[in-house]
Amino acid sequence: MTDAEPWSDLAAGPGSELSYWDADEHIGAVVVSQVDLRRRVAELGAQISADYADRPPLLVGVLKGAFIFMADLARAISLPVEIDLMAIASYGSDTTSSGVVRIMKDVDTDLVGRDVLVVEDIVDSGITLSYLQKYLWAHGPATLEVCALLVKSGLQLRDVDLRYIGFTIPPDFVIGYGLDVDQRYRNLPDICVYRPDGLPGA
Repeated sequence: MTDAEPWSDLAAGPGSELSYWDADEHIGAVVVSQVDLRRRVAELGAQISADYADRPPLLVGVLKGAFIFMADLARAISLPVEIDLMAIASYGSDTTSSGVVRIMKDVDTDLVGRDVLVVEDIVDSGITLSYLQKYLWAHGPATLEVCALLVKSGLQLRDVDLRYIGFTIPPDFVIGYGLDVDQRYRNLPDICVYRPDGLPGA
């Protein structure tokens, strides 16, 4: 075992750590940096490890946006967690929610009597998450909690119960660390504002 962080300094290749992204005019201001992501994920992992010390949870990641967060979070939890994945469509290719929620991939694990922890990338209106919570409760888990990396302030149209929150951010459309636009920018290491017109402040 080594003490290496899940983020390698070599991951971005030679030269500047963000050299690949420097010329992309659609990438705006950094909202959450790599350093802050690393620190907060470690804190969440420690908190979850303490809360579930006698009952390792089943982590249910919501694809595709949560896959990087879930991978890092799972490694920060010092318990023998199990992992499953769901895919939910609510955005399409636009930067605003369609308001229609569809389950594209269901969990493979029997949830009856399980302690389930949903790992979500971002909560804005809360419509998708509210639907997901009701859907999963119908599968009979013993407990059902949510760990959301990001919550957009002031946009919630549904009351959602969030046990763990990484960061509360302004209501901008953001990219990076799993979050995308048309499947791009998921591997951007920071979470940044997306500028659709490529203009400063857009």
